[in-house]
Amino acid sequence: MIRAGIVGGAGYVGGELLRILLNHPWVELAFVHSRSQAGKPLTDVHKDLIGETKMCFSETILPDVDVLFLSMGHGASAEFLQKTNLKSGIKIIDLSRDFRLKTTNNDFVYGLPEAFKDQIKTASKVANPGCFATAIELALLPLAAGGLLQAEAHVSAITGSSGAGQAHSETTHFTWRSGNVSLYKPFKHQHLEEIKQTLQRVGSGEQPVIRFVPMRGSFTRGILAAVYTKAKLNLKEARSLYEAYFLQHPFVFVVEANPDVKQVVNTNKALLHLIKEDDQLLIISVIDNLIKGAAGQAVQNMNLMFGLAENVGLHLKPSAY
Repeated sequence: MIRAGIVGGAGYVGGELLRILLNHPWVELAFVHSRSQAGKPLTDVHKDLIGETKMCFSETILPDVDVLFLSMGHGASAEFLQKTNLKSGIKIIDLSRDFRLKTTNNDFVYGLPEAFKDQIKTASKVANPGCFATAIELALLPLAAGGLLQAEAHVSAITGSSGAGQAHSETTHFTWRSGNVSLYKPFKHQHLEEIKQTLQRVGSGEQPVIRFVPMRGSFTRGILAAVYTKAKLNLKEARSLYEAYFLQHPFVFVVEANPDVKQVVNTNKALLHLIKEDDQLLIISVIDNLIKGAAGQAVQNMNLMFGLAENVGLHLKPSAY
């Protein structure tokens, strides 16, 4: 059994990690740490887990674990690792953006299995990708890997309110979000840098500019990204390229029908649909921002790091209606 610990288990992503790990056949959940909820039952915060566990949030970090999931706010993971003396050999999977960008002192592997599976298998530290980044990277990986991403890519993508995290703000308040849509951070979203980095690593050298317009949607969870760029491939050639690229990746499916987010909500799946119009190739990509965009992908990475099939514990049913 893999002994796992979670640091920062009170948020939305922490709750999804709990749900998956409690039902994972090869995982024993050793502790769930939370400074704000220490001593309280997990079910006081994550009410969907009533009847699933009697564990309480821990005040301390138990040293005797095999893997540690860091599910804290951005900036908190780097601070935690600087201040905490962890036992040698503990594998770390970080779900913040603290270690996604490669720097001189950063020894984390970027945890997108569809691009870097072999590196993840031998890694001791993995930086989980962002949710928007995951959806957009999956849409463009086959083109970049084939040297076929040669023109600007334009992205319009919409996410549910859970993408903003558990802390309340004006734009997550029900009376503002319900029946409403808005743009935010156009062309300047924080996930752009990791998208560029990934496409450069998968492709050969400098890749074209990504023009990204993110939107807030009037729903709780899920991401739908519409990505289009010039391509010389016809639709049949593009479909063959995408099917071949994702053949060995169990969570990505190239589908014939135009997908919607309810097909992937509550799952680790990504659905891609291709449309060719004139010289433009449109790729529609849908994922659950909390699962494939966060907790599910983190468990997928854990499976790879411990030599398990990457879909173990991730056979999850979508909330299709």
